[in-house]
Amino acid sequence: IISIVWVLIGYSLAFGGGSGSQFVGSLESIGLKNIVGAANGTIPDYLFVAFQGTFAIITVALITGAIAERAKFSAYVVFAILWSILIYSPLCYWVWGGGWIGGMGALDFAGGTVVHMSSGTAALIAAIMYGRRSKSSSNTPHNIPFVVAGAALLWVGWFGFNAGSALGANADAALAFVNTNTAAAAAVLGWMLTEWMSKGVPTVVGAASGAIAGLVAITPAAGFVDPVSSIYIGLVAGIICSYACSLKTQFNFDDTLDVVAIHGVGGFWGCIATGLFAAAAYQFDGLLMVQIKAALGTIVFVSIGTWIILFAVNQIFGLRVDEESERRGLDIAEHGNEAYGD
Repeated sequence: IISIVWVLIGYSLAFGGGSGSQFVGSLESIGLKNIVGAANGTIPDYLFVAFQGTFAIITVALITGAIAERAKFSAYVVFAILWSILIYSPLCYWVWGGGWIGGMGALDFAGGTVVHMSSGTAALIAAIMYGRRSKSSSNTPHNIPFVVAGAALLWVGWFGFNAGSALGANADAALAFVNTNTAAAAAVLGWMLTEWMSKGVPTVVGAASGAIAGLVAITPAAGFVDPVSSIYIGLVAGIICSYACSLKTQFNFDDTLDVVAIHGVGGFWGCIATGLFAAAAYQFDGLLMVQIKAALGTIVFVSIGTWIILFAVNQIFGLRVDEESERRGLDIAEHGNEAYGD
């Protein structure tokens, strides 16, 4: 769905120049018309469209992790379209397309604010508005080898996101590649140590979650900091994201896959850490404050926008499935798929 939305209007709102606005792009590239030449002088425009489209796609997909097992599919389709057009594309323009966040000097190499903070913030609002799952659940992973395989695929795929954001096989891409791997490894250790101290054992699922936390945190800083800094960024991410996972029980919201704790908290830390560790290299003494403003602006905009969209969708379609469908499971009730029959 987002692939289609991106081609028809999303890309133009995110990267359409000539609007003269600090808040949203023009419609000059609607339907990808006027896409010719090269983007940033390094890669063909169509390749840039496709690459940026993957960011738009994954951001909307991440939000689903917070509301799994109770969201009505049809309502989420409507939400996804509206959110991509009204929230993601304008935010992308703010940071990368010529808008006010990028204009004040904020750094976001590969999507710390655009992808992770936005999806984490939207996930928090969605988890609260959808409410908790009505059925009892232990939240225990069903298939740990699949969890590890999924984390491994993400780890490798993240090299494409982060190193690819250099838009060329160059020194920036190489630095982003090294930093991405290093931060992920450090975060695995940070999460494992936190679990070891709090639970008495380090878990495999915790290590996989730590890897994702480190990948999230290094995303905005990947091409801007040195490898030693990436160790600090990843290590702290593993610790604070592990702790953040426990907060949902204290605040009584049901984030099924810990999107808020990993992408929201990890993205926020990565944005701030970019200001801490990149300032010297860029001789930008006020960078930390700029990063804080960028983070807060993202949170406020996404929170309010997501609430409005979900409220409207709920009034028209209803957000949740009925209790019987939830009891049966959405694989069966919403999609007619059953893996384990009686």
